[in-house]
Amino acid sequence: MFFKSPSPTRMTPPASPLHHTFSETLMEENIEAAEGIITKWDSSSDKNSTYCNIASLFSQNNEEEAKQYLSSIKGLQKAMQYLVSHRSSSEKLVQAQTLMQTAMKLLEKEFYQILKSNKTYLDPESVSTRSSSRPSVSRSSFSDFEEDESENESRDENDSIPEVERVSLAAMADLRAIAEAMISAGYAKECIKVYKVIRKSIVDEALYNLGVERTLTFQQIQKMEWEALEVKIKNWLNAVKMAVKTLFFGERILCDQVFSISPSIRESCFSEISKEAALALFGFPENVAKCKKTTEKMFRFLDLYEAVSDLWPEIESIFSFESTSTVRSTAVNSLIRLGDAVRTMLTDFEMAIQKDSSKTTVPGGGIHPLTRYVMNYISFLADYSGVLSDIVADWPLTIPSPLPESYFGSPDNEESISSPISVRLAWLILVMLCKLDGRAAMYKDVALSYLFLANNLQYVVGKVRQSNLKFLLGDDWVKKHEQKVKQFASNYERMGWNKVLASLPEDPTAEIPVDQVKEHFRKFSMAFEEAYKKQSSWVVPDPKLRDEIKISLARRVGPIYKEFFETYGGVQQRYEMWAESPIRYTPDDLGNYWSDLFYGSGSSGSVSSSSSRGGRIR
Repeated sequence: MFFKSPSPTRMTPPASPLHHTFSETLMEENIEAAEGIITKWDSSSDKNSTYCNIASLFSQNNEEEAKQYLSSIKGLQKAMQYLVSHRSSSEKLVQAQTLMQTAMKLLEKEFYQILKSNKTYLDPESVSTRSSSRPSVSRSSFSDFEEDESENESRDENDSIPEVERVSLAAMADLRAIAEAMISAGYAKECIKVYKVIRKSIVDEALYNLGVERTLTFQQIQKMEWEALEVKIKNWLNAVKMAVKTLFFGERILCDQVFSISPSIRESCFSEISKEAALALFGFPENVAKCKKTTEKMFRFLDLYEAVSDLWPEIESIFSFESTSTVRSTAVNSLIRLGDAVRTMLTDFEMAIQKDSSKTTVPGGGIHPLTRYVMNYISFLADYSGVLSDIVADWPLTIPSPLPESYFGSPDNEESISSPISVRLAWLILVMLCKLDGRAAMYKDVALSYLFLANNLQYVVGKVRQSNLKFLLGDDWVKKHEQKVKQFASNYERMGWNKVLASLPEDPTAEIPVDQVKEHFRKFSMAFEEAYKKQSSWVVPDPKLRDEIKISLARRVGPIYKEFFETYGGVQQRYEMWAESPIRYTPDDLGNYWSDLFYGSGSSGSVSSSSSRGGRIR
């Protein structure tokens, strides 16, 4: 078949002999006009072979001739349609068919040359960035060759377009004009074959250059060490955005423009060129999600999920054809499997916290390794709150018993925790805090156990304040837990320094016998030294908490001792009442010792290794 059969509604009706002769003459003129220009560009002709081998019909210098060539093909088609209807045995029909074959061979060659020679200008990045923001530039259109007002406007507009972009758009216009001519003449197969071969190689090469390994199987991925697989995940993450927004998007635009005459051909070309590469691209995260799940893989899985999720609108739009539905389903399956994997790892993470069985206590009541690990992990999870919200939206939290209202806040409070991801992260923190309660009970000294709880909860609150957790858990959560820190610190002061306070009289200014005065000073000195010595190895890593404890102790003990000292500790009284004074500390000395205890900056010099105290820990 050399041309499309005319539509029945457009068949030329029987006419009078005179009209028939006039129409036939007109059609013969079309054939003669076509013969002139087609023969001129026929490389098989000895007379024109040299010229045709060095010149391109669709070069910039031959714009008008290219337009005439395409116009002659249109006239030739009309003549062939007429002759088929009225003089199917005419020699002119055979001549016209031969000319059409010659013209199609040239157009096929020109189509190939434009695709190859303009490879740089028709790369997906150029097409996606230029064609999406510029109207199509048409040097010639097979369906309309008359230069009208709109074409003049387009030409004026072209003058303001950069040279590189102009070449790109002109090449697309030429490809579209050739495609329209070949498809209309019944040579769609030849045109499509050239286009698919060249453009598929370009897409495949571009994907390879982006670092996407198309031959990587699930079995290979499954056997990889995590370090090696993580490198491949990073490469994929670096490639996927460019692949979707530039490579496939640009290819879709080019297909849509070149084959705008035929939606079915447009779909067929894009599908055959891009489908295989796209399936390989989106099959990778699906295969990764099938691998063994461990908590260390969580954040790479979230990166994969986030990448596919963010690109989903583009994926859905670019691969909207029915023939590319498998690409969409593969991307969706990747999200489903990655979401399942993330939920599994969240469950495993919670179980790991609950099963933590470390029996050793942290020296000095410092930050427990479990606290650091869990809070750092949860802080990173908070950075993925957007994708995690999607993943856990329909995944109800199952807990052994209702959470206390005091932990989550009142339901009527607008700042109470309500979103699924906020509830889940708060629950993970609560699970960890419950484990810390058990670790605190392992300390033999009750005061140290309270200091341990204060230190660790302060670390938790600090991590929340410094990360996106503060937006997920809210100010109310932070305030309530800061209050708990103060309660723990107060309990530490009460248990750790109660003996010191008990050594002083309830009324430090009341008149008491000298022996009792002496006994009170002796007991105070012993209790203070005991507390100081015991706590010299205890730590308070957080500067703010250190300040608060030091100030609180000074206010709790200092004023009472100062009153008692000023009442009974004067130099004159000391000299008159006893020869050897039991008073070892002045009120100022207490402040110096506390500074040394908490900051390592005192002048007492009685502590052997100030570097082991909280003041030395940052």
